Amino acid sequence: MDEIEVPLEQTQEHIQHHALHEGDGGNSLINLSAVLSAILAVCAAICALLAGHYSNEAMIEQIKSSDQWSYYQAKGIKGALQEFRLEMNTQQNDAAKLEAIKAKIEKYKEDQEKISEDAKEKEEISELKLHQHERLAMAVTFFQVAIAIIAIGVLTRKKFFFYMGSGSGLLGLILFISFLFIR
Repeated sequence: MDEIEVPLEQTQEHIQHHALHEGDGGNSLINLSAVLSAILAVCAAICALLAGHYSNEAMIEQIKSSDQWSYYQAKGIKGALQEFRLEMNTQQNDAAKLEAIKAKIEKYKEDQEKISEDAKEKEEISELKLHQHERLAMAVTFFQVAIAIIAIGVLTRKKFFFYMGSGSGLLGLILFISFLFIR
């Protein structure tokens, strides 16, 4: 009696073709989603760390600027006191004393100009660092949204969500790259 030959080779080739080209029922999309989510999570962690750093730097520069403005005001008060002193001593004929008071007043005004420039510079640096923080924080948001959307895609097994999440991740990556090259 001849054995009945089952065409297993053809079936096996069909399964392999299906696994390679059609995602093995979605498993390759799930694997790709897992890898992409891990990469996005790393990018989000790096951006979050940098965003925190730039937020702290912005705050430190703002505090330094505030300190400079306080110093500016102290010099102004000292100058006002010297002007009052000058008014009180104008009736005396001590020219040397009056010139010394006028010199102090001028010195305080010059000091105020330098202090003002330094305070404004620190304010500008603070604003720049805050802008960098904001850009990185937006990148983190896009990365997190991408991870969530990709997770929805895995649960629903819909490629649409995978592509939508990938788009959000791409926006986050663009923001991160713009931070690196455009300061």
